[in-house]
Amino acid sequence: MAFPVVRGRRLRSSAAMRNLVREMQLTVNDLVHPIFVTVGEGVREEIPSMPGVFHLSLDQLDAEIDEAVELGLQAVLLFGVPATKDAVGSSAYDEAGIVQQAIRRIKARAPELLVIADTCLCQFTDHGHCGLVHRDEATGRAVIDNDESLKVLARTAVSQAAAGADIIAPSNMMDGYVQAIRAALDEAGFENTPIMAYSVKFASAFYGPFREAAHSAPQFGDRKTYQMDPANGREALREAESDVLEGADFLMVKPALAYMDIIRMLKDRFDLPVVAYNVSGEYSMVKAAAANGWIDERAVVMEMLTGMKRAGADIILTYFSKDVARWLNSSRNGCPSDSQ
Repeated sequence: MAFPVVRGRRLRSSAAMRNLVREMQLTVNDLVHPIFVTVGEGVREEIPSMPGVFHLSLDQLDAEIDEAVELGLQAVLLFGVPATKDAVGSSAYDEAGIVQQAIRRIKARAPELLVIADTCLCQFTDHGHCGLVHRDEATGRAVIDNDESLKVLARTAVSQAAAGADIIAPSNMMDGYVQAIRAALDEAGFENTPIMAYSVKFASAFYGPFREAAHSAPQFGDRKTYQMDPANGREALREAESDVLEGADFLMVKPALAYMDIIRMLKDRFDLPVVAYNVSGEYSMVKAAAANGWIDERAVVMEMLTGMKRAGADIILTYFSKDVARWLNSSRNGCPSDSQ
């Protein structure tokens, strides 16, 4: 037999050996826990298409936050489901808005927990689009007004920061949104509040359950004039570079599972933290398959999130966050996750 003989299995011979040479680790510190907060009292309603995820009223938020802290999660991402909507999404920037109230409540209860505020208009507009709409005089068609939308988004970001948000996360994909929000935050005295830019957000089929959860489905047309074509990779780099130049502090790729190549591209090109959003459709299809006994949910989720980390994600937004935290904590406390 020729020498040297390559025997890769030498480093796979036991769980201890595999753990010793593992190239990356998924930890609780990598996870962000999304929360849907809504108006009312005593509301804890499971979202039909997202088993295990709930609409929570403010009085139900305390238990959710206590559980997140107990599990060691470091950050939550807030989505608001308001009582009223209008054409300009005015409840998005209302000081008494549902997101602003939730931010204040969380920071009072768990000051050390990072609160990330989703900054968009789709949940707050009666038309369900992420920006303001006007009619084109020449064609009569409804058009998303980019620059007018920036003013409302900037106002919303400032109101969220004033309520105590630690990070502003604009998800609207309007051109110039990072610069507009950065300027508004700085002018209002929040120059130390970072922006987690939804830099590469594709017009994806994986958002369906979220739109049910956030009551944010567009009432006409689609979002393809501002969200990206799933076929485009070079465009993703242009979008991310634009956000870097405008002052972003994090770069997000959304969705994650079908776009791991994009995560790697951003990781290789830029030196900012890269965020992967493991979105609602990715969550729900795993839950559905697990409920039918077709897959091992824990094994699939851990493999999926490990793949996102391997692709280059520094942070993962996932609806599996509490489950993963429990699994990681149990492994750390003596129940090995790799026993085969």
